[in-house]
Amino acid sequence: MQISDLDYDLSDDLIAQEPLATRDASRLLLLDVAADEIEDRLFTELPGLLPPSLFVFNDTRVFPARLLGHKATGGRVEILLLTKSADVADRWVAMGRSSKGLRTGMDLSLCEGQLTARVVSVSEHGQLEVDLKAEGNVDTLIEQAGEVPLPPYIRRAAGEADRARYQTVYARKSGAVAAPTAGLHFTKATLGALERAGHRAAYVTLHVGPGTFRPVQVDALDEHEMHEEAYEVPEATVAAIGAARAQGRPIVAVGTTVVRTLESAVDATGNPVAGFDTTRLFIRPPHRFQVVDHLVTNFHLPRSTLLALVMAFAGVDLTRRGYGEAVERRYRFYSYGDAMLVRGGGR
Repeated sequence: MQISDLDYDLSDDLIAQEPLATRDASRLLLLDVAADEIEDRLFTELPGLLPPSLFVFNDTRVFPARLLGHKATGGRVEILLLTKSADVADRWVAMGRSSKGLRTGMDLSLCEGQLTARVVSVSEHGQLEVDLKAEGNVDTLIEQAGEVPLPPYIRRAAGEADRARYQTVYARKSGAVAAPTAGLHFTKATLGALERAGHRAAYVTLHVGPGTFRPVQVDALDEHEMHEEAYEVPEATVAAIGAARAQGRPIVAVGTTVVRTLESAVDATGNPVAGFDTTRLFIRPPHRFQVVDHLVTNFHLPRSTLLALVMAFAGVDLTRRGYGEAVERRYRFYSYGDAMLVRGGGR
């Protein structure tokens, strides 16, 4: 598969810059793989569009990882925290941006002086190690003074409302710098409607990293190197999947992060295994899915690994037609945009 296979045309005015007033007011484009059909639906119709199923959600929580400040020289600087060191207190792996670059030994003033940082190291790939200090607890200061790391296609500064809306209602485990956006449409009322319709819920955790926005830079997809992300599959979720299979319930992945988690966690027999691990799994056509039967997702960027995953699940032609119709029907795209349900054709 070539990078050009992941191209499509999208006008800027279809990229959602703000969330809707109500999470579940989104439209829902239904791709039916078995029938090879596309339908316009509403997200609130989701519980009735599938037989009683097991919905698997990603319960990662986005933390305010973007820290703004300046260098000792006065130049502006932006730090995006990625992962916390397990060995050194208040040391973080981060990405940094400033007008003249960042060097080892630099001292930075962040969040209007509430946090200070010293650059410990700079890798050849541009990642940093920084030691953070504050008068109080560093983690508490990050939560209070950091900014929500909105994706680059949202061309505005993050506001206070984004702290709640760029977060799923079931987010529990902090560690993501990007939201699992398919989950943003769900409300407590939606989750209740799923339960009343006979569906069940289970959870995994995958902490979404900034690589989710990184476009594929090579012509042949087989040459693309995926970013690494950490995940957890609880014992309760493995048990729920086993019970669902025994009962004939389909497995519904809410988001591409859930697909990657479940498809990464399988053993040689195709059954998911509980535990913590990391994944660099790049799902693209052709891929044989071992766990997931249906997919709830958002619309993804051209030339992205996420679009390749959807093409692997729905088929290249149906995905292209679906995206073309979404553009023609003026669906809202990307993180704060509308949703898609891919009703699979069976494994």
